[in-house]
Amino acid sequence: MSDSFKKSVPKICTSPIETILCLDHKQSMYCQLLTGLLQRDHVVSISSIFGSVLARSIKFLEDYWNELCSNIRTGCLSDWITDPGCRNAVSSILTRPNPDLADTIEHICGNESWEGIIKKLWPKAKYINSVITGTMSQYISLLDFYGGGIPLVSPSYGSSESTFGINLNPLSNPYDVSYTFLPNMAYFEFLPVDKDGEEKARESNLDGVSSQWLSEMINANGNVEHVDFTNVKLGQYYEVVVTNFTGLYRYRVGDSSQVNRFP
Repeated sequence: MSDSFKKSVPKICTSPIETILCLDHKQSMYCQLLTGLLQRDHVVSISSIFGSVLARSIKFLEDYWNELCSNIRTGCLSDWITDPGCRNAVSSILTRPNPDLADTIEHICGNESWEGIIKKLWPKAKYINSVITGTMSQYISLLDFYGGGIPLVSPSYGSSESTFGINLNPLSNPYDVSYTFLPNMAYFEFLPVDKDGEEKARESNLDGVSSQWLSEMINANGNVEHVDFTNVKLGQYYEVVVTNFTGLYRYRVGDSSQVNRFP
């Protein structure tokens, strides 16, 4: 809801800001897809914060492409779009009937297979921009199928608590993405955990973890200590702990991350 967000989004997105801020998920999704299809020749990337949202968007398109084509063909927005912001924003783009565009989209979506549907609908799209690491990695094969060869780019690692890091090799294999942490975004500490995110106890006996190193991480009370950037160990897993500028103090994010290299 910040002014900077409201001002920046219209410069880079086909989705009007009113459709993004609409509280009705269904109306928001419908109108963003409609405006994206109306401006298909201007789309150079398909973007969402998380891969799961892109997957849901394609499923939504599967359910509503006939109605979207009808809106484009007639130049009239569906009556069930009642949000004033959405109606006004879409009406400024859906200004006339466009049967040729409707026929094109109908021909593409009417195929039995939707392999490469993103590339077919938005032929100038150069990449898919979304977080596809961690739990989102389950959507890589699906987005590859729908993308038709468009590169999957996972540009950054972040959350509502902070931006943690950026991908310095954006065209790397989606399964090999790693992020370089940005220590100026917040104060980060790291809590040693096992591969599944469980906090390491004194009795832990994990491959590659020396008993000496583990004992150094345990304080007098038997609790595992946080470590800072300079004390993380290559190959080990950690839960990120954030102290940020907005008041969170040693907030446990819940993500389990592995240290795979140093810059």
